[in-house]
Amino acid sequence: MTVSTVQDEQAWMRQAIAVATDSVNSGGGPFGALIVKDGRVVATGHNRVTATNDPSAHAEVDAIRAACKELNTFSLEGCTLITSCEPCPMCLSTALWARVDRLVFSADRHDAAAAGFDDREFYDLFEKKPQGAWPMRIVHLDLPHRTEPFEAWNAKSDRVDY
Repeated sequence: MTVSTVQDEQAWMRQAIAVATDSVNSGGGPFGALIVKDGRVVATGHNRVTATNDPSAHAEVDAIRAACKELNTFSLEGCTLITSCEPCPMCLSTALWARVDRLVFSADRHDAAAAGFDDREFYDLFEKKPQGAWPMRIVHLDLPHRTEPFEAWNAKSDRVDY
């Protein structure tokens, strides 16, 4: 990595942290994120969970949605996600689904937990507890026609694979 890339990432991280701080000051949560492509910020996002009563309105998801809209694609290949804090499992999964090339974060899950956010709790849940010990019951209902949607998808000649 070149010195200018490191300097750019530091500047972008300062911007993500500023977005997170501004979010707090405007009624949102303390998380900010940017999507960068070809050396420019194409989208920003901040946490709006309590402002919108949407548990999926995390900064990273917000930035990914905005970047996909701006770039008119569901694939963020060639992009970097800069986020003020280590993404929770949902945000990390969203970044993986979006095909983000690189992820850079500053604060970590332990910092988030110390501020009252349960990201670490979810990581611990996925890493250490069998599904039977989760706070949410998970039931697999095995019906004979369970694969019909996938069969329809595979038969569709004009599908857009992702």
